[in-house]
Formats: sequence, structure tokens, C-alpha cells
Amino acid sequence: MLLPAEKELRALLARFAEARFRHDLQPTGHSSRELEDTSYTLCVMTGTRTVDEALAAADVMLERLRTERQPATRPVLAA
Repeated sequence: MLLPAEKELRALLARFAEARFRHDLQPTGHSSRELEDTSYTLCVMTGTRTVDEALAAADVMLERLRTERQPATRPVLAA
């Protein structure tokens, strides 16, 4: 499976969190559609079927992206 770009995944997670908070605080038709849209997009981006699975998959993906971007460490030689 292709990993989404880290920037796009983080932006979508932020949009999802904002939509969730907005809908929980003051549910409207608009907030419901926004939450539904971001939930669907998150599931598509992570290749999952539920929001809980998508959030768990996003955590795994972000960890993988983080470890791939870390430079390889070299052993320190004693003098």
C-alpha cells in the first residue's frame, strides 16, 4: 500500500478533529456533512472501513514516516 504524504495525512487528521469538535459542540446539518466527508476521506486515505481503524492506521503510518525520515546513526568510535 502506498503511504500518503505526511503533510496531507496530518492536515486531514486536523480537519477531522476540527469537524468532530465542531459537530460535538453544536451539531448542525453542515457539521454533520463535514464530519462525514472527512471521515470518509480518512478511511479512503488509510485503506480502512471505520474511523477507529483509520485513526489507528494513521498513527502507524505517521510512525513509519517518522522512522523513515530519521537519519541512520553511525557508531561512535573510541579514541
